[in-house]
Amino acid sequence: MKITDVKVWLVEGVKYNWTMLKIYTDTGHTGVGESTNWPGSPMVYHATKHAGDRIIGMDPMKTDFIWTKLYRDLNWAGPHGVSLCAISGIDMALLDLKAKVLGVPCYDLLGGGYRKEVLLYANYWFINGGHTPEEYAEQAKKVKEAGFTGLKFDPFAHTSYLYGEHLSSSLTLSAETQELAYQVSKAVRDAVGPDFDIMIETHGLLNLRMAVKMAQRFADLDITWYEEPVGPENVDSLEAVRKRLPGSAPVVVGERHYTRYGIREVLERQLCEIMMPDITRCGGPSEMKRMATMMEAYNVLLAPHNPNGPLSTLASAHVCASVPNFFRQEFMFTDVPWRDEIITAPIADMVRDGKLHLSEAPGLGVDLIEEEMEKHPGITIAKDGFYV
Repeated sequence: MKITDVKVWLVEGVKYNWTMLKIYTDTGHTGVGESTNWPGSPMVYHATKHAGDRIIGMDPMKTDFIWTKLYRDLNWAGPHGVSLCAISGIDMALLDLKAKVLGVPCYDLLGGGYRKEVLLYANYWFINGGHTPEEYAEQAKKVKEAGFTGLKFDPFAHTSYLYGEHLSSSLTLSAETQELAYQVSKAVRDAVGPDFDIMIETHGLLNLRMAVKMAQRFADLDITWYEEPVGPENVDSLEAVRKRLPGSAPVVVGERHYTRYGIREVLERQLCEIMMPDITRCGGPSEMKRMATMMEAYNVLLAPHNPNGPLSTLASAHVCASVPNFFRQEFMFTDVPWRDEIITAPIADMVRDGKLHLSEAPGLGVDLIEEEMEKHPGITIAKDGFYV
């Protein structure tokens, strides 16, 4: 069996473009994958096309060999970023293809299922109306009514704009924004009640002093985790935050940590209790499984980052099904209507009671519908100086 072609599509998503791909073989077997990242999705698209060209003629059953060859060949372009997104999507498609050839679900190739029901938490549930405590509370109630038992949001990035602040440049918050961020978070806690997981993220956009100050402010809300209090560039800064937050919520990082090599020092220094690698960035399902195994050795839980398209959701769930140290998986509560139209089995039918129910269908359990993807081409017009 040989790979004969790799097709790539840029598809508009609810928040960002999705980068979808499909691998074809001379035997008629195919596999589908996703290499979504943002901003800069056109770069991811072209990187995926380039990486796809490099595997033409290879045996698709040699998944680990292809992963290693691409990682080593493209390392000079950078071991992270768009090249690794491309590798991630190709790895996902190869795993899907191989599982379909063998007639087994992807989680069987990853070691077998510990579970078939993957616990989710909701994100992107807060997009209607303004960013007041009352509006957040009403929308949070709808998440709970839908059967979810956890949700996540960034109370800083949105509320800061109400006061004309831009975190990407200032890394700090005015007294007014600090108060509003707390009141929004308290309103959400009051709306969902005490037995509900609340995750707060900062996107690494606060300076160290402000990150610590706000974490201490949230102490009475019993939040489930405090996400990316600092950026991924400096492990010492992460350690400094941890030392100043005794008794506070667990620290979570990982959406911008890549491969097993990138998480080694964080694990060895025991700087987080939960990690959230992103399957379309970290190296794909094969690498996420390797990362989860490393995490298990340090008693760290897996909670995949997943604000992406439908294949990312499914592939992440297959990894979550195959590991003992799973906590929760991110899920986009609000999405475009064509999320389920571009795949052959709707995700909406799989999500019940805040869980994603995996089937025993081969591979990821779906195929891409090319003509539907082509109806929703990705938006590549510059917005505020960035391509989406």
